[in-house]
Amino acid sequence: VEDIHRRRQPLPSMEAIYFIQPTKENVIMFLSDMSGRSPLYKKAFVFFSSPISRELVTHIKKDSTVLPRIGALREMNLEYFAIDSQGFVTDDERALEELFGDEENSRRGDACLNVMASRIATVFASLREFPLVRYRAAKSLDTMTMTTFSDLIPTKLAAGVWNCLMKYKQSIENFPQTETCDLLILDRSVDQVAPIIHEWTYDAICRDLLNMEGNKYVHEVPSKTGGPPEKKEVLLEEHDPLWLELRHAHIADASERLHEKMTSFISKNKAAQIQHSARDGGELSTKDLQKMVQALPQYSDQIDKLSLHVEIAGKINKIIRELRLRELGQLEQDLVFGDAGLKDVVKFFTTNEDVSRENKLRLLMILAAIYPEKFQGEKGQNIMKLARLQSDDITAVNNMRLLGGASDIKKSSTGAFSLKFDINKKKRAVRKDRTGEEQTWQLSRFYPMIEELIEKLGKRELPKDDYPCMNEPSPTVHAKNQSAAISQPPVAHSMRSRRTPTWARPRNSDDGYSRCCCCSSLHRPIGFIICRFIISCTVDLFLLILLPVW
Repeated sequence: VEDIHRRRQPLPSMEAIYFIQPTKENVIMFLSDMSGRSPLYKKAFVFFSSPISRELVTHIKKDSTVLPRIGALREMNLEYFAIDSQGFVTDDERALEELFGDEENSRRGDACLNVMASRIATVFASLREFPLVRYRAAKSLDTMTMTTFSDLIPTKLAAGVWNCLMKYKQSIENFPQTETCDLLILDRSVDQVAPIIHEWTYDAICRDLLNMEGNKYVHEVPSKTGGPPEKKEVLLEEHDPLWLELRHAHIADASERLHEKMTSFISKNKAAQIQHSARDGGELSTKDLQKMVQALPQYSDQIDKLSLHVEIAGKINKIIRELRLRELGQLEQDLVFGDAGLKDVVKFFTTNEDVSRENKLRLLMILAAIYPEKFQGEKGQNIMKLARLQSDDITAVNNMRLLGGASDIKKSSTGAFSLKFDINKKKRAVRKDRTGEEQTWQLSRFYPMIEELIEKLGKRELPKDDYPCMNEPSPTVHAKNQSAAISQPPVAHSMRSRRTPTWARPRNSDDGYSRCCCCSSLHRPIGFIICRFIISCTVDLFLLILLPVW
């Protein structure tokens, strides 16, 4: 695999595959490689990551020496990275800065949105899906307030994606002519808290507390030669059935399930029983060894997978205790639901001087998202002085205002995310407790706003004034989606276990918890793909695609 912009060794007897973006620079490099009397390769099979312009195709055709050496010239429409079966990213690292930066540059922002729209559209070309495109409408504080560039980001991105889809509709064979799914485009101002707050599901907390690179986790295993422990890399991905089962469960629930699985495995597996008894000081007979050898291949594979997750869950629970994250997590969620305010944060800082730099920053970013007016002037400086924030962290807290939190709080919109709270209540809530849902795990109260949006979109309850459509839907598409949704059975959850970690007990509980309900609404009877571009990835747009379940 070679970089087209680097000098490469000529291989005139070999054929080459080019996978490149359809830019002028790349086309010039390709023609330079393959033109003249001495091309770098015998033949070139060229695949573009997105549609190429007619001008560039004409430019390629003009070189008569190159044409006979082209074995293929195709548009692959693959400008995204699939992170799992339900998520993808377009990997634009500078989008946050270019779209929401302090110095507004509409030209640079438009260029960023055009690239993003092209990349998002390739997803639909790959899936052969034609969406009903909806977006969060721009709203001003009043008629006298000018709409800014950042206010129009969802609108502009929706228009860009729509333009690309119209071209696909005409140029791609077998591309749907009527809507097959929903696309909802949002910006970060819809929910500033979600990427900052501590999430307590197994997947989220693994990525938060463990030093993982993408999906790669490194742990120590006993050496086969009897030496010191060896480091082993494993991928926490969907090919691992345990990961697939536990990833959206609350960490306390995941710990319980793992304990139950390990107990069950040991009770049923002869090799495990023998090894377990040997650890307790019992001697192994020849018959025991024979049974152990017979059970070993299957036992080894199962115990490795189970032991890996037991180790991970144990490490996470240890970090939670050491960093006292339970208390911090409770304060975070109380702030979000209006049960705590600035005084509670001040009290937390004065009584917990050893809080890590990152956790202080995250707590103040949450506070700034809820109470942006408290970070103006001297009051804001005093808060950050109390937390002993470094200059970079102070900038990060102050930059929360660029994501639109202040205007959102003042808006009197009746849309899905208008921030309504009791006028008699001094503390401000940016979430409401969900009615009809049992909170069985402590710290499972929080939910991202996009979850509520998914439900409203699936039920066709999303107000069109706040979330207008780029295209009017065909009369049959919604009925098809709704009938598919109704036919899906509810997802089963694990049953109660007694071995709940003590930190996970609710404040009003005497005996721990029953089953986990914290993510039940993530498994509503609607199939969907979600791409959440979050602050920590420096890309700051929400993209949601709802696909009907077949």
